[in-house]
Amino acid sequence: MKKVAYSLFVLAVTITVLSCKNETKSNEPSEISEETNELALAEKETETTPDFLYVTASSGLTLREHNNLNSEKLGVMPYGTKVKVIASEDEETMNIGGIKGGMHQIEYNQKTGYAFNGYLSKFFPPEEDIKAKIYAEDLKGQFPEVSFTETTGGTASNPSNTQTLLLPTKNWHEAFYIAAQLFDIPKSFAFPNPKGSNEETIKEKDPKSGTWTSQLTVNRKDNSLEKINYAYSTEGFGYGVTITKDGNKMKLERTEVID
Repeated sequence: MKKVAYSLFVLAVTITVLSCKNETKSNEPSEISEETNELALAEKETETTPDFLYVTASSGLTLREHNNLNSEKLGVMPYGTKVKVIASEDEETMNIGGIKGGMHQIEYNQKTGYAFNGYLSKFFPPEEDIKAKIYAEDLKGQFPEVSFTETTGGTASNPSNTQTLLLPTKNWHEAFYIAAQLFDIPKSFAFPNPKGSNEETIKEKDPKSGTWTSQLTVNRKDNSLEKINYAYSTEGFGYGVTITKDGNKMKLERTEVID
């Protein structure tokens, strides 16, 4: 009888000790979990704040001493220049040519100054005469969400070719400058202001000899861009470039037709 009572006592003590341990463990903060969360936040912060950006302004971008447009000029950064971001400006404090943005603090040519971020892009610009497919493959190394497709159609006497590039951005001006360089929109066409009439057609002022059509058509709704289309035609040949939004991406499409 004493043996049975002793066994029951030992069993009760064991259960109590195990219960206390489990309760203590569940109430202790998880240091591993907190470290994991901190690392995840740090990685997310790094991904959303690029260290380097590229100049998209075809005529170059001015580097200024202070963060305003009246500040002294320190130099001009040519198209395609890679600059290091020292401090980013997330607020849209100014509007230049319909592009909203602010002044990033950047480093260029061993100088530190400020530049309008509306003419800076996370995408490196296309090199002159580069094929769209090659450019898309180069971009994918840094931005896996980039997509490129090419299709053919039309008839034997009037064949057509369509190239479509999807970029992971919502910025119209980024898409416009890449389309202009990649798909042959004349540099004389500036980025269209989002504010204006619902439909506007702008003709090239001084087209090259033999051009039948060279014009930019801009579609808007409530002073927001909905579509930008460039149309070019000459004897026996023509092409069109269309820029639209496609969900969280910008869609750049070039279709050429041989007559």
